[in-house]
Amino acid sequence: MPDNVHFYRPDDGHGLPHNPFNAIIGPRPIGWISSQSADGIRNLAPYSFFNAFNYTPPIIGFASVGYKDSVRNIEATGEFCWQLSTRELAEPMNQSCAAVDADVDEFTLAGLTPAASRVVSVPHVAEARVVFECRLSQLVQLTSAAGDAVDTWLVLGEVVGVHIDQTLLKDGVYQTADAGPILRGGGPADYFEITPEQRFEMYRPG
Repeated sequence: MPDNVHFYRPDDGHGLPHNPFNAIIGPRPIGWISSQSADGIRNLAPYSFFNAFNYTPPIIGFASVGYKDSVRNIEATGEFCWQLSTRELAEPMNQSCAAVDADVDEFTLAGLTPAASRVVSVPHVAEARVVFECRLSQLVQLTSAAGDAVDTWLVLGEVVGVHIDQTLLKDGVYQTADAGPILRGGGPADYFEITPEQRFEMYRPG
């Protein structure tokens, strides 16, 4: 192996000041998830393991390291919302990440407005420029290659309602960069913003 390659086996540790895994798989979209307990207590939390997984029906998913309030609420009610994290909402999004008791409303904690959703009973962030209302399709506890259970839970949801700020639509086409979406990077505090200057076009062959 070349001398200029850092190789490690995760079981043995990475031997670096900070685990590079998150930085390599990145920047990553943020799963800013609102949920609600069976008793009606609102919850809002960001997850950096998030993405879209299917077109028809549209399915998104996030992974929670630990069986946290979001997972508990979604398993109980079968519903959640995803809100787009943008530069203007970066600070409130970060505030909603605070480790607080289950009875604390992160909407209030972060100074955000809960808005009634149209299809699901879970409220969403009124200030968000894009929102997906979702119904739980699968809840999967991850396992290692050896089949050992991992304390990480993959939540997959079918998108049953979509809210888009109309200013983000030009001639009917959604303008990704105009919303100023932010993405999670590596290190303890790295984020990135998508701007129009970073855009380039590349069409599929054939």
